[in-house]
Amino acid sequence: MDLYTICILIFSSAVLTVLGIDIIRNHDEKLIVSRIKKLAGEERVEKSKKAPSSGKDMLRRLLARAGDLSITRRLGKNIDKKLEEADILLRGSEFVAMVIGIFIGSTLLFFTLTLKLSLSIIAGIVAAIVPFVIVNSTRQRRLASFDAQIGDALTIMSNSLRYGFSFIQSMDMVSKELADPIKKEFNRTIVEINLGASTETALLNLAKRVNSDDLDLIVTAVLIQRQVGGNLAEVLDNIATAVRERIRIKGEIKTLTAQGRISGVIIGLLPLFLLAFMFTANPGYIMELFTTRTGLIMLTFAGLGQVLGLMIIKRIVDIQF
Repeated sequence: MDLYTICILIFSSAVLTVLGIDIIRNHDEKLIVSRIKKLAGEERVEKSKKAPSSGKDMLRRLLARAGDLSITRRLGKNIDKKLEEADILLRGSEFVAMVIGIFIGSTLLFFTLTLKLSLSIIAGIVAAIVPFVIVNSTRQRRLASFDAQIGDALTIMSNSLRYGFSFIQSMDMVSKELADPIKKEFNRTIVEINLGASTETALLNLAKRVNSDDLDLIVTAVLIQRQVGGNLAEVLDNIATAVRERIRIKGEIKTLTAQGRISGVIIGLLPLFLLAFMFTANPGYIMELFTTRTGLIMLTFAGLGQVLGLMIIKRIVDIQF
């Protein structure tokens, strides 16, 4: 039995041991939850609603089951907020379970194809980073879309207030006139108020969910107006003007820094394309970097330099105001 097989068996045994211990620890908790659902009649309702299971449903249930483990719950606490901001319908624990599954599956797949443990682990790490990149990209796109709708939303709200609507009715008007994501967030805020939450609490929850600087400014202004009084329609008009001016300046900055951002993309992708070309043209020549100690040291310093250069370029072109 070779070293690679021994390593895989030890790793699999450790994972199964941890999962077994976790299942034993959570057995009583799951039993109590099951009994409560049975007494409340929810278990019967859930069974009656179940449709013929498909592969997607089975995968979703497996992901939910893995997300119920105490390990994934603890690791997923810090990711819940990011998933909520990205409007991804996953719990943090489920996301962590998915990332772990991607890492293990990718590592085993590459090891089966290459029989190189180190390269397989690196490939698994890269594959596990991809979901975080997708979440961050989705979050940024949703936030940009929300910020682009704020100006129109403020105009609708100020006009509604001038015509005699209340603040909540003006928010409802925005949810009817505009599309997602602002429609979904305003609807959620209105539902919170209808269920008994105060307007201040619902607005603070809205600002916390979206995490937008422009929305924070609006919520702060509205809360101050509700405490000291004043013409809210005029306040919203002034904020709308400030938000539109802010968006205009952001667009100008984005145009002026386009060359720097393109340079960063080229610098980041050029080594990867060159590496792929060398693997295709002369694999024996490039493999010296992966099979010798000197080559691995050079790759390490090259990777660190690459990351440092991209971080510097990002700091230069990412102008905060």
